[in-house]
Amino acid sequence: IERYNHVYFQQHPRAKKIPIPTPQHPSINTYTRMGYQAANNLKQRWKTFIIWVIEDLGYQDMQIEECEIIYRTFFFQDRRHDLDNLSPKYILDGFVESGFIVDDDFQHIRKLTIECDIDKEHPRMEFLIRCEKETV
Repeated sequence: IERYNHVYFQQHPRAKKIPIPTPQHPSINTYTRMGYQAANNLKQRWKTFIIWVIEDLGYQDMQIEECEIIYRTFFFQDRRHDLDNLSPKYILDGFVESGFIVDDDFQHIRKLTIECDIDKEHPRMEFLIRCEKETV
């Protein structure tokens, strides 16, 4: 995230707000409480970030047609989190937009597993993508 934010401010020198402040995808509660424009802005920031990550890793245009995804999120604090609020919607949208996966519907993502843990020193998200050809 730090590298991305650095690149972002180089591209947008007049920007003041950090586009991706934490390594946790916003919960469903976060974006459903926002107005349409604010939620759309949040979605665009995350989608742009994910496209950058996919391109940085060299995974753009892989066009994975069928896969299973394990989404692991590591929180920085040990407090209650509802698992059903942790859908990685904006991340999946970025996967599609970058060409990493063909689509985020059930015919292409056959299984989505959400796992949570605590890592106070290194909060993060991890994705394990299993497809017929290989695991990414």
